[in-house]
Amino acid sequence: MPKNVTFKQETVTLLGEEQKAGNKAPDFTVVANDLSEKTLADYDGKVKLISVVPSVDTGVCAEQTRRFNEEAANLDNTVVLTISMDLPFAQARWCGANGIENVETLSDHRLADFGKNYGVLIEELRLLSRSIFVVDENNEITYVEYVPEVTNHPNYDAVLEHLKTK
Repeated sequence: MPKNVTFKQETVTLLGEEQKAGNKAPDFTVVANDLSEKTLADYDGKVKLISVVPSVDTGVCAEQTRRFNEEAANLDNTVVLTISMDLPFAQARWCGANGIENVETLSDHRLADFGKNYGVLIEELRLLSRSIFVVDENNEITYVEYVPEVTNHPNYDAVLEHLKTK
């Protein structure tokens, strides 16, 4: 089970296996904004920056998604995926309203497959815990951050520095 994580200072239970750098990235099935299914294989040959948020409709999650949208243009051979439990319709509406064009938003609402496989599904809330994963072209995890307090920001500088060295 992943590290101790809190949501508004209350300890929450994360379901699934904690992932670490060096692990083979678990596969997942999520839903794209057009309701098609996406899996890890859809991004083969690219570095995947996976930004996990509880909901794009909240302040910190919105800022996190905007920040990675801005940074995406500077990342070679890298796809930026934001995964949340938001419905695909809400993700598409939010991206349109916020000019998000460099990040692909994906929904884990149907199966919670990503959440379980990456150890970020909050049992008590059925939301995903804020976290960052970098998966290389060979589907090996090279960077992991489970944000200890879900309402806090991830370490943007650390993940962006990591991506520059890839």
